Amino acid sequence: MQLKNLLIALCICIGLFSCKEEEKPIVEELQTYVEPEPLKEFGFVLDDYVVKRDTIRKGDSFGEILERNKIGYPKIFNIAEKVKDSFDIKRLQLGKPYTLLCTKDSLQTPECFIYQPNSIDYVVIDFADSITTYKGRKPISIVQKEASGIVMNSLSETMEAQGLPYQLINDMSDIYAWTIDFFRLQKGDRFKIVYNQRFIEDSIYAGIESIDAAYFEHKNEPFYAFNFQVDSTKNISDYFDENTKSLRRTFLKAPVQFSRISSRYNLNRRIAYYGYKLRPHKGTDFAAPIGTPILATANGTVTESTRRGGNGKYVKIKHNATYSTQYLHMKAQNVRKGDFVKQGDVIGWVGMTGNTGGPHVCYRFWKNGKQVDPFKQKLPAAESIPDSLKADYTEFIKPLKSQLDNIQFEDNAIQLPTETEVLTSEIQ
Repeated sequence: MQLKNLLIALCICIGLFSCKEEEKPIVEELQTYVEPEPLKEFGFVLDDYVVKRDTIRKGDSFGEILERNKIGYPKIFNIAEKVKDSFDIKRLQLGKPYTLLCTKDSLQTPECFIYQPNSIDYVVIDFADSITTYKGRKPISIVQKEASGIVMNSLSETMEAQGLPYQLINDMSDIYAWTIDFFRLQKGDRFKIVYNQRFIEDSIYAGIESIDAAYFEHKNEPFYAFNFQVDSTKNISDYFDENTKSLRRTFLKAPVQFSRISSRYNLNRRIAYYGYKLRPHKGTDFAAPIGTPILATANGTVTESTRRGGNGKYVKIKHNATYSTQYLHMKAQNVRKGDFVKQGDVIGWVGMTGNTGGPHVCYRFWKNGKQVDPFKQKLPAAESIPDSLKADYTEFIKPLKSQLDNIQFEDNAIQLPTETEVLTSEIQ
């Protein structure tokens, strides 16, 4: 009986243990240690140095900066002699940043001087062991973006209201400077742009790289513009429309950017101050702040750069046997008689010299020795794409035109434009 009871108890225990799930051992996950990426700049691991940053101050020189950081004059002289053929240390510009990489000890002795003439380029003078100097560039990302807008007052005001970069406004104006009169834009004119922005090390904005394509609708007439390289050897590119025609003309529409016309060419002008006597105005006045750059509207040779009577300080340019232009009331000239200038060169600055009631440039246009209204002249266009490149150009613009056509105009011109990142590429 006792044996029977013992067997029953044993069976019960076996049943209980068999019903209980087998517990799995707890295995703790090991934490993987990830080594942080070393902080690099200018090709150096900055953690290996004491890094001192500053900007060139008034009175600073290369020697004074090093001497201030405990480098003796004999070594400074030796460094200057070694690098003089590669970099002129006398041309350090006020306000430009520089970096000293110093030893990580109590002395913190400089071993390298790095100068940045702009946000992208830099010059390294390494004197840790031997003395070497070289130039470098920070890695640049190119990001393609899109924007669109509806003109309410002027192109510049509309683009500024949408937060677009100011350089983009200038570039857009330059593209259409020969084909659209931006002083006569109408409310409701519209634009679309496909453009590229530069970013230093993927984060710091560094300006506009280029505009790939643009569309401007003025008075319901469309104007396409595509940037196309016509000479790969000389790296020459220009803007052409969808029919391979150049947007460039032999003359710019205006000698100043983003000004307004305060007085037009008018042979029947009468002024109350002079008793309403006939006083013809044979120029076009562009009002602009004093100091605004005045641009040559076409290539040519300076025939006059002087000051005379009511004209004040002025410049006259002969472009060919037919056309000449004149620019009056300058604050100062930037060219001399006999100089050859190119379209868009700064030839002077807006002023108030001579007979003038306010700052402006009086732009005079001569054809066959007679002053005429430049806005009523049918001026020839620049050369279009060569026949040998037309097939390539047609294929090249197909995706860009499709991209432009698919950009939607903003309903409200005050809202920020849609900017879609399309492509990112690295330039080393």
